[in-house]
Amino acid sequence: MLALVNTPNGPDPIELRDIAEPVPAPNEALVEIRAFSLNRGELSSFARNKEGWVPGQDVAGIVMRQAANGSGPPVSSRVVALMDEFGWAERGAVPAHRMAVLPDNVSFSQAATLPVAGLTALRTLRHGGALVGRLVLITGAAGGVGTLAVQIAAKSGAHVTAVVGRPERGAGLRELGATEVINGIENAQGRFALILESGGGASLAKAIELVEPRGTVVVYGNSSTESTTLSFANFRGAPNSRVQSFSYFTSEPEDRFAPDLALLVSLVAEGRLKPQIGVEQSWRDLISVGEQLRSRQVAGKAVLIVDAQ
Repeated sequence: MLALVNTPNGPDPIELRDIAEPVPAPNEALVEIRAFSLNRGELSSFARNKEGWVPGQDVAGIVMRQAANGSGPPVSSRVVALMDEFGWAERGAVPAHRMAVLPDNVSFSQAATLPVAGLTALRTLRHGGALVGRLVLITGAAGGVGTLAVQIAAKSGAHVTAVVGRPERGAGLRELGATEVINGIENAQGRFALILESGGGASLAKAIELVEPRGTVVVYGNSSTESTTLSFANFRGAPNSRVQSFSYFTSEPEDRFAPDLALLVSLVAEGRLKPQIGVEQSWRDLISVGEQLRSRQVAGKAVLIVDAQ
């Protein structure tokens, strides 16, 4: 079968090659992958992984063979799934507890936006508890996580301030539910019960200045690659607030993946959550799409379609 293979020493960081078919474990289904989405974090993984490795976490496709232990969706089910790796391929071995069945009105492309970004948005917002009437600030609001988090927070009753890096990236965020859209976290006013922070460096330092007493700053990324210096004095204006780290693979128990994916899919099916697909192209165009994503030219998610030769 074909797969996009890591080639750190080649002319390109990744190459479409023939590789061996996956061999599913007893708790894994064999899935024909129809679409996957590209995450910015995956772009930095090429250089630090060995030749021949196949990346890929967010996938959507059709179950070709149910897990041997009888768990998970049956053959021919349309599914969305989260993989650790090996998702950029024609077929994948997918843990049955990490997939959910797709309603007929949810496309493979829509579904492929949900695993990493959707779970991150959903689960980071849970750290804020009940959000009705509360002030929530979301950095990186034009990205894959941000566009979903803005919608979920707004529909949960929060007043959402969406932070973008450039004014043009704020287009459409009010329509998704943001109460306010600002260019740069340094322009935020007031204090917030919950802050979703992905920039790191100066952005994280400013977020801590903006959190309210007993509020929470959830750190789920560091796109600036900068460090942040903290001291006790940073919290004088927000006593008993906290900084919460977040990792989507370990944020909740393994048996919560399928229910949470099913929840996200149901919101899409009902029209209450609208994945923002900024780019949708053939997986053969991954290198050029990756460059668009790296330079922040993509609003929302980048989706790659696994098409035949």
